Amino acid sequence: MIVSTRIVSALFSRRIPGPVYNAYSTATSYSDRVPTNDPSPPKPAQNVSETNATPVEEWKRDADMVESTKDAEKQRTMQAPNRAKVWSRSQAPRELAMSGPRFEQTMMEYQPQPLAAIDLIHKQPVRWTSSKIVSCDGGGGPLGHPKIFINVDKPQINWCTYCGLPFAHKHHRKFLESLPRTEYPLIPTSDPAEVNEEQRVQPNDPLGQR
Repeated sequence: MIVSTRIVSALFSRRIPGPVYNAYSTATSYSDRVPTNDPSPPKPAQNVSETNATPVEEWKRDADMVESTKDAEKQRTMQAPNRAKVWSRSQAPRELAMSGPRFEQTMMEYQPQPLAAIDLIHKQPVRWTSSKIVSCDGGGGPLGHPKIFINVDKPQINWCTYCGLPFAHKHHRKFLESLPRTEYPLIPTSDPAEVNEEQRVQPNDPLGQR
């Protein structure tokens, strides 16, 4: 019995029904999303566990490991010790990143908490100059940046687009002092974050550190 080619091709081309998978879908059957009609939804758990308030003895440390739940929750939600919220649209909030079971019993005091440079740079006092054009290289040396030139002939504070150091012309000092508020301090305030002019790398030591 000879089977025609048309019949064989029809048998192999018939699709067997089965589950359809989407390669770009992230939803699974074990998704942890709570249905809207759940009569008893689970209560949201606190990110900082209350067990952190119980002293834990550790032989590697001089004192017991213990922290206040209230203080730890504040450290978890603040973006930086000197800034509460994000400063960039592409930045993830710390309170969303440090959440879930992974951080329930984590000592927030021992987590990395660098200060926000966007606030530290506004502690730098204005560099007054008598020239219409100034140059900035970030202090020179390996920690500096390419030298750029800044026009300061307008009655405003002009900052370096690399490091953010502020510059202004002496001719506009009275006008800037008459303003109710400026983005940078007009005179040194003895803030610990201030960078003194003496910290510049000397020309005869181009590889020196600040």
